[in-house]
Amino acid sequence: MQTVEILERLVAFPSVSSRSNRDIAGWIAEYLGSAGFEVLRLPDATGEKCGLLARIGPRLDGGLLLSAHMDVVPVEGQVWASDPFRLSARDGRYYGRGTADMKGFLAAALALAADAAAGPLARPFLLSLSYDEEVGCRGIPAMIPHVRAFCGRPALCLVGEPTRLDIATGHKGKVSGLVRCHGTAGHSALAPRHVNALHLAADMIGAMRAEQARLEAEGARDEGYDIACSTVHAGLMRGGRALNIVPDLAEIEFEIRHLAADDPADSLARLRAAGQALAAAAHDPAARVEVELVTAYPGLGADAGGEAVSVLRARLPDARLIKVAYGTEAGFFHALGIPTLVCGPGDMAQGHRPDEYVEAGQLVRCERLLKALLDDLTGR
Repeated sequence: MQTVEILERLVAFPSVSSRSNRDIAGWIAEYLGSAGFEVLRLPDATGEKCGLLARIGPRLDGGLLLSAHMDVVPVEGQVWASDPFRLSARDGRYYGRGTADMKGFLAAALALAADAAAGPLARPFLLSLSYDEEVGCRGIPAMIPHVRAFCGRPALCLVGEPTRLDIATGHKGKVSGLVRCHGTAGHSALAPRHVNALHLAADMIGAMRAEQARLEAEGARDEGYDIACSTVHAGLMRGGRALNIVPDLAEIEFEIRHLAADDPADSLARLRAAGQALAAAAHDPAARVEVELVTAYPGLGADAGGEAVSVLRARLPDARLIKVAYGTEAGFFHALGIPTLVCGPGDMAQGHRPDEYVEAGQLVRCERLLKALLDDLTGR
């Protein structure tokens, strides 16, 4: 099957993160199995989600690992010119949910399966296909413990998030967290006699802003990013049931996007200490501030002068070395000691928006890149 034909199949699966991905994972597993790949299915605890590891070729270290995720973001509330789950071609572009992020790369990788099966391969050709990447990289942590046993140590892992086929050597890591502020309920006419949980939450947002200022003044810096330091951001705050009731519970959802050189555990510890101090200052045993870690993924800081970069630059001589603002699963593979880079077709500026598309020319360039990398495994 050709890349566009496969992309049409993939887009037709509405593999939004909030739904089961068994259909798309099952189709891919059968497709790869019929091509001669050994496929390891890795279902989650619910059985509703499944990751895939696949391999073909000798059981040796080295070789090429291509990494992609199967899930996409939702389309609710967006106005599309065409059905988002039906691939359409217009003006040299392929439109559909996930075409850029990142089923275009996935389709090109799967189209390479037949060539890989034709072999013979001197080193293995490997695939890692995850779920729930779009909701904080929640699927890959359960898959990573199986990677070394199944894949060995590849010479290169290529995470095909959209970079317009520039070569990304870095991105920030991310921690998402939840703050719960507990106070005491009461009539608002007697508000000073009670602990207002929303007031505690407001003070915690002040603590987050103070931590942001500290990171900007004292934390690591990398001018390769649009924002050169780690950042702290409060995205959602909720609490209270009625205007005349002092709220006894308020919550804040927040995130830390950190440089690879900064340890987010330090920021979390400072926020927890700030919460304890605020609760103690309330002089009421019911006052509590809890800071909970919800999800996390590591940053990527690859060696721009390393062999992996040299391999890609030899095949993409016009590619820029960049660092991207968005997160990927690359840091998980990098932490295993696998040389990992981010490089794929399309532009993230088109991702997550109505009328998402990938340019046909980008897919063709991606096919050529992957074919050249596969040729390195066959000696052709």
